[in-house]
Amino acid sequence: MPFESLGEYVDALERAGELKRVRAKVSADLEIAEVMRRLMYKGDQPAVLFENVEGSDMQVLGNAFGTMKRLKLALESEDFVDIGQRIVDLTRMKMPSGMFNKLKMLPKLSEIGEYGPKYEDKGPVTEVVEGGDKASFNSLPILQSFAGDAGRFITFGMTVTKHPETEIRNLGVYRVQIVDDKHAIMHWQTHKRGAQHYKMLKEQNKKIQAAIVIGADPATVFSAVAPVPEGMDKYLFAGITRKKGVKLVKCRTVDLEVPANAEIVLEGYVDPNDMRMEGPFGDHTGYYTPAEPFPTFTLTGIMRRRNPIYLTTVVGKPVLEDAYIGKVIERSFLPLIQMFHPEVVDFSMPGAGWFQGLAVISIKKTYPGQAKKVMMGLWGMGQLALTKMFVVVDSDVDVHDANDVIWAVTTRADAARDTVIINNAPTDTLDPASPLVNLGSKMGIDATQKTREEGYMREIQQLAVVDDKTKALVDRRWQEYFSS
Repeated sequence: MPFESLGEYVDALERAGELKRVRAKVSADLEIAEVMRRLMYKGDQPAVLFENVEGSDMQVLGNAFGTMKRLKLALESEDFVDIGQRIVDLTRMKMPSGMFNKLKMLPKLSEIGEYGPKYEDKGPVTEVVEGGDKASFNSLPILQSFAGDAGRFITFGMTVTKHPETEIRNLGVYRVQIVDDKHAIMHWQTHKRGAQHYKMLKEQNKKIQAAIVIGADPATVFSAVAPVPEGMDKYLFAGITRKKGVKLVKCRTVDLEVPANAEIVLEGYVDPNDMRMEGPFGDHTGYYTPAEPFPTFTLTGIMRRRNPIYLTTVVGKPVLEDAYIGKVIERSFLPLIQMFHPEVVDFSMPGAGWFQGLAVISIKKTYPGQAKKVMMGLWGMGQLALTKMFVVVDSDVDVHDANDVIWAVTTRADAARDTVIINNAPTDTLDPASPLVNLGSKMGIDATQKTREEGYMREIQQLAVVDDKTKALVDRRWQEYFSS
């Protein structure tokens, strides 16, 4: 059964020996973030629950998803490709003809029916409701991560908005800088879906309602980070991920639905006429992003559990917690990439490249120029449009092995012939190297074996591989060699 709440997940972490409780008094001002970073950089360290946070009665949970082992536990999956495959299967499903075949489909249809959200009148998140003067950001143990940050930032809040026309709901993880007890700045990068909803209402000079959810069941948290296909409700995606619908309740001061089992919900609106300078902030590129104007979120109410857990994360020079979450996104969205580009064998976005920086794709090449076709296609797919560099290799290359990829680039790519540069293309807002914010260049490297049709006029050199007879002989005698 999937986890229904963050608290259930914390209990499971403890049973698995994947949780460390810190009972010493700690400060949300720089100290907690540094503890979390040191654990992450050390590698294979537990999640950490800070039980005694100075000035707060809330516990703070960090590094909750900081290893693949924990993510497998969180999402109850050994192979994250299955998540994307369920979406592909849904899109390809056809209603059968004939009564007998329709009856055989009933169990599958019943399973799919469980994916949708369920609506409740109340839930644990409605145990405490605060409005008016009682609602304040100051009641939360919000971290300052680096000394050079502009202040305290909510780093793992899931911002809920609705498409102004279709009312399809989106959850996105955007950093939120605290200004005072009622105001914060919403870092809505121009390419993000929440920002698109905001822009549509901005054109009408209207405020957009928003709710920031802090802490929920792991599948919902993952869904907020995941770049789901356009037009898909994020709560439906969460249900597909966990194979069970998410329970939702209505907010008290805005017309939005939020997870009934969430820890904390901050309700309010974003005003396009109230722009403030946000940042600097030490981000996941490893650099401080400079201050820029973003719209202001005004707090109108808070719903929370009586004893909520404040979920947070830290970013900085890779590899940190976000790298592991990104790896799950990479795996779970492989089937969707293959649905549109069936020649794709595998796909990797190395954590050190902060995911928008570099992707490696292996393909089963059957015609000349196919690697470039794949590059162009992927640059046109959703958030992959922001990926700076693509390296395309043959299917015999392991995209997860940096040595194998480097070997392919240096033995199968010619710098002049096989490098593609595209100028004036969309880039990630956080890219510290682009000459302009949101605008820079792309690079593609075709590291596949070239053919005569592609201008390779030399004789194709044969790979030096061990013959089967010798391999079998050494396999058979391996223990003998080292037994004496």
